[in-house]
Amino acid sequence: MTLAQTALDAVTIGRWQFAITTVYHFVLVPLTIGLSLLVAIMQTIWHRTGKEHWLSATRFFGKLLLINFALGVATGIVQEFQFGMNWSEYSRFVGDIFGAPLAVEALLAFFLESTFLGLWIFGWGRLSKRAHLASIWCVALGTMFSAAWILAANAWMQHPVGARFNPATGRAELDGVSGFLELITSGVYLSEFAHVITSAWLVAGSFVAGISIWWMVRSAREGSQQAADHARGVWRPIARFGLVAVLIGGLGTAASGHIQGQEMVEVQPMKMAAAEGICVDTEGAAFTIAQFGSCPLGDDSQPLQIIRVPGVASFMSHNSFTAASEGVADIQDRMVALLNADPDFTAKYGDASAYDFRPPQMAVFWSFRLMIGLGAASFALAAWGLWATRRGRAPGSLRLSQLALANIPMPFAAASFGWIFTEMGRQPWVVAPNLGALSSGSPLGSVALMTQMGVSPNVPAWQMLTTLILFTVLYGVLGFIWYLLMKRYALEGIRTAPARAAAASAESADDLAFGY
Repeated sequence: MTLAQTALDAVTIGRWQFAITTVYHFVLVPLTIGLSLLVAIMQTIWHRTGKEHWLSATRFFGKLLLINFALGVATGIVQEFQFGMNWSEYSRFVGDIFGAPLAVEALLAFFLESTFLGLWIFGWGRLSKRAHLASIWCVALGTMFSAAWILAANAWMQHPVGARFNPATGRAELDGVSGFLELITSGVYLSEFAHVITSAWLVAGSFVAGISIWWMVRSAREGSQQAADHARGVWRPIARFGLVAVLIGGLGTAASGHIQGQEMVEVQPMKMAAAEGICVDTEGAAFTIAQFGSCPLGDDSQPLQIIRVPGVASFMSHNSFTAASEGVADIQDRMVALLNADPDFTAKYGDASAYDFRPPQMAVFWSFRLMIGLGAASFALAAWGLWATRRGRAPGSLRLSQLALANIPMPFAAASFGWIFTEMGRQPWVVAPNLGALSSGSPLGSVALMTQMGVSPNVPAWQMLTTLILFTVLYGVLGFIWYLLMKRYALEGIRTAPARAAAASAESADDLAFGY
């Protein structure tokens, strides 16, 4: 497809627009989820120990949390409108399913976190210590509760359950209360939720550790005894707290990701075959480090594969080095047979053999590896940081400081690549079919929607292209503002108790100051 054809294709432009706005938004989401929990734990430690540096850490990172939360809300609003404007056919198809979880998210979870965040911001010195502490814990729980309902909707798109297809309306419908319970107890959903939450801890821990290590090294290199004490007594424990969060989050992400990957082998085998570079059904499939080119459907030339580790792909999918793993070409043949046996599919789309059910293979293959590689690198750097700060050490190593800062964006990028892999790997489906239901002839098997059928029929490509350009520019500006604000307040560092008292005396008690 040429550039001109792409610019005039509503489906392609619509997909790009939704992808860009989603990635922009999701860059901020895991930090909000993870940092709200870490700030709540910091305040709890201060509440229990009375140590001044934990109160300072709570205020310092709480300020950065507020900036991130505000920008996250701003970037998320656009997505709500895209469902009904650019993807109206998709919204019509899934509306009965998504209505319940998204309504709960908007009316309960979001108001829970935003209301208690307001109480926490303006409750310093006005609420009791226990009530104020409870408010930040409600924020942390609210962010996870909000994610739970969003992810329930996404998991249903990956693997529909608890629904039925209504041929008269052409819509998917929730199968009553039992269907709703299936929706929120699906194995795909539970593993996806665990993976997202633990990856948020990885993101937030890297953020806290990176900033704290930078300040620790800077203070240690200043030379004065007071600065050395500040490095060892204030920044070092906060840095190690962030590093421990990275290790816990990293281990949780790896474990939940392994479970989720095995779930995907069962429900979306094409996605995982493309990610692993398995072109045909293979026993003891190898893990391919690098691949260039896509797996063919016929006798075309095979892709170039570099460094293959025997049996590892089969072990990742089935916990056995000799297990049989499905390949792209064979999955295509099985998909055609299954879909042609479903009268609802053939009535809507025609002969399934006319379709290519492979996702964009290079995007899926490399996003899968970048997700794993960047996450593993972040975990390794955190382990090294804990070793470098063991036994009360507050090193002044510039290399440690530089690596800590370099480590901050790694889990952000890993999480973004994870979502690119998840969503692009589902293509060409916007709602993937339930393969088990298709095989058994269940009506649930008809609950599926191809991406090309989900776009709004009355929105021309030029309008989508115009908004794509505008949103990209707008989000670029917002991202730059986010960076400037984060940098400005991170460079302020932690105020000591005398400094905070002096700042407070210079302000009226009735002023609502952002500086705490």
